[in-house]
Amino acid sequence: MSASHTVQAQPLLSFSTLGCPDWSFDEIVARGVEYGYDGVEIRLIERETDLLKRPEFRPSELPQRIRQLNDAGFLVCGLSSSVHFEDPNPATRSKQLANSQAYCDLARELGAKFVRVFGDLIRPNEDEAQQLDWIAAGLQALGEYASTVGIEVLIETHGDFCRSEKMVSLMNRVSCPSVGVLWDTHHPWRFHGEPIADTWAALKKWTRHTHWKDSVTRPKASDQPVSDDVAEAARMAKQINTGHQHADYALFGGGEFPARECLQSLLTDGYSGWFSLEWEKMWHPQIEVPEVSVRLFPQKFRELWGTMAH
Repeated sequence: MSASHTVQAQPLLSFSTLGCPDWSFDEIVARGVEYGYDGVEIRLIERETDLLKRPEFRPSELPQRIRQLNDAGFLVCGLSSSVHFEDPNPATRSKQLANSQAYCDLARELGAKFVRVFGDLIRPNEDEAQQLDWIAAGLQALGEYASTVGIEVLIETHGDFCRSEKMVSLMNRVSCPSVGVLWDTHHPWRFHGEPIADTWAALKKWTRHTHWKDSVTRPKASDQPVSDDVAEAARMAKQINTGHQHADYALFGGGEFPARECLQSLLTDGYSGWFSLEWEKMWHPQIEVPEVSVRLFPQKFRELWGTMAH
């Protein structure tokens, strides 16, 4: 793990823009500062998930964005891409690699430290070891490029790599030190019933960044009608993120996620990275608006932090 054992006086808090899909860049910065965040993890802006297409990040506009961030004392901790490395087609791999390298260049310009990528799915009835080798080769190639521009590549516990055993098998195939893990603390616990302590023990040496969210267990309601906007968002989520899974999300601190246990595990082992809210409003339009959910997280997390043994 790259984090040192220096004790943090306060947590470094960020939020993914997945939680505020309709905010402009100006709103992201202004509200991030207003709500008490240290920085932001940019996943999308105004529903565009390909940040390379956003006018804010054209070469002619970047100096203004950087001034805006500096003037606000607000950081971009990382960029979260849609890049995934499981596709067996070499031409697709080449496009994904080129796209992710451009993300690394943009991250460097914005002063960010990482680019998030996905694994993401392991095809059944095919040789798993070969698939892991293929994904690892993609991560290795990107990591080697990223290291030349001072950026880390972080693969998220997402899709089939929510299972820590799969992530360990994959990461043991990657030798580049610029490749690490983004631990979505919720996913292995919720989707596979992994105890927090087990996931952390497996992944801590690679973990550089964390996602936080909360959810509840609800009975299956397959016979309940789903609104058109909810159905369309779920379809888009699967199209963009092949390993997307559904959860019944709750405001942070209002669900079943063992946040105290998780935070204590991190603090005990000297984690000093970011704690980033990932409120999946883009993919779940029925959940609470960001003016409530994004605003609430810093207060709830700092309250929790204040009760912990550091």
